[in-house]
Amino acid sequence: MRPRAAKRVPSTRASLIPAVLSLLLVATACGSGGGAVDARPSGPPQRGGELTVLADASFGGGWPTGLDPATNTTGGANISQMFAVYGGLFQLRARNDDGSGAEVVPHQAESYELLDGGRNVRITLREGLRFSDGTPMDAEAVAFNLRRAMSSPCTCRPAWPLADNGVSVEDPRTVVLHFTRPYGAAINSMPTSNANWIASPTALRQLGEEAFKITPVGAGPFVVESNKLSSELVLKRNPDYFEPGLPYLDKLTFKSIGGDQPAYQALLAGQAQAYEGLNTTPLLEQARSSGRLVVTAQPPTSPYVVQLNTEAAPFNDKRARDAIYAATDFRAISQGLFRGQYPVSQSFTGAGGLFHRDTVEGYPPHDPARARQLVAEMGGLTVELGTLGNYVAQQVMTALQTQWQQAGIKVNVHKYELSTLVQQFNSGKWQSMLQTAGAWDPASGVGVAFRFNSASPFSGVSDPALDELLNSAAATADPAQRQALYDQAGKHISANAYAPFGLAFAPANLATEGVHGPGLTTKIPPMLVNSGILWDEVWRERQ
Repeated sequence: MRPRAAKRVPSTRASLIPAVLSLLLVATACGSGGGAVDARPSGPPQRGGELTVLADASFGGGWPTGLDPATNTTGGANISQMFAVYGGLFQLRARNDDGSGAEVVPHQAESYELLDGGRNVRITLREGLRFSDGTPMDAEAVAFNLRRAMSSPCTCRPAWPLADNGVSVEDPRTVVLHFTRPYGAAINSMPTSNANWIASPTALRQLGEEAFKITPVGAGPFVVESNKLSSELVLKRNPDYFEPGLPYLDKLTFKSIGGDQPAYQALLAGQAQAYEGLNTTPLLEQARSSGRLVVTAQPPTSPYVVQLNTEAAPFNDKRARDAIYAATDFRAISQGLFRGQYPVSQSFTGAGGLFHRDTVEGYPPHDPARARQLVAEMGGLTVELGTLGNYVAQQVMTALQTQWQQAGIKVNVHKYELSTLVQQFNSGKWQSMLQTAGAWDPASGVGVAFRFNSASPFSGVSDPALDELLNSAAATADPAQRQALYDQAGKHISANAYAPFGLAFAPANLATEGVHGPGLTTKIPPMLVNSGILWDEVWRERQ
């Protein structure tokens, strides 16, 4: 007997560091003299034209291992490129202009069902899907990709509790996932995982993995014309894309660039038309006041967190962790460095994500005197602190270094590129890392389990009780139950001083006048750090 469907969803398209503060004020003053560009289109979407998109080399602008979903180790940072080439079984869309009412909806999938209390998920594909090489994107192709994704080295592989032989084909359009336990968050986790990006098995077999990662073949809105790893990706319209009339653009080019400042200048000089992921606060304020660019700040979903490696010294000693909590004042950092525009969260989601709480009961307060007392009890404390090399992260890391040193903690700081950062985590030889923790859904992507589950290589915690709370929250599809379990997890993390949370930051997207598109000039909550731009619907007004 077929298990009763639990859910069926139809297809839809719908006083700190005053010198830095002074610099912020100067930068804002220099950028004044204008107003915001009106992002509203002058008419309906127009077809044709080209668009060049810039991406920061330290994050989305780096794809050193190529664009094969199963071998791209930085796939979570390359969501834009991957969507453009592969489309996706599912996508995140927002019902409202402010980014609220977001939900994961079928895209190349037609529908899905949660069966047997969430132990199984049936995914039905749209009829007639084809890869850009002309071969069918059917259930066998999807199953092949799902199995490959589960054994991938990518940090974006799904954290599903998949059973042995857990992917089966029911008919040419239907794939079923079989879990060892209920996993109600399976569909919400799709858009952030490489399981969402379906590659042509025929092209992979014919080209081989080394060639395929350079010129991958999917069923997305664009086809690869050329690919220089971590430098330039040139795409052209897929004439056989399943969405009638889409994509609007004839050509889409991604170019890697060395940070926010050169990207900003390139846009003003007309060398590109969009930039995803601006996080340099003075430039953000300057762009807003200049009247030359469309600025879209996305709803924050992922607060910063100071991850502490509790498996090694010094943070296997709770006194050291308590000292870090007591020495840390993220509210002062938010006000002093960013004038309060990034809200502070005591838990692992931001206001733009699901199951958010501003405060957590029992969260340890800022108490420098207690921090100094704990450091004295330990006979001193020296800490290695690392982060990614972007503006906000480096500013926050410098502020933390100042606060901790005032509490008697010696701090050595390190800046990493994304690929090097991954290596640091995999080595286990790290002490503390300033990272983002969270996603639109805490169970997906770089969510709470990614940072805190015992089985994750990117966690500094091994706690079966916390694992059980997180697993139980991901298991249920009931929002009220999930909220209660995540509330308990937040209390458990703070009670054990596992990792202090901080600014709920989300970067902004920039576009030149006349460029429009969901997630680029409208708000969609970031699935991870950057937003999910729907490139098939991005278009340019003809001059």
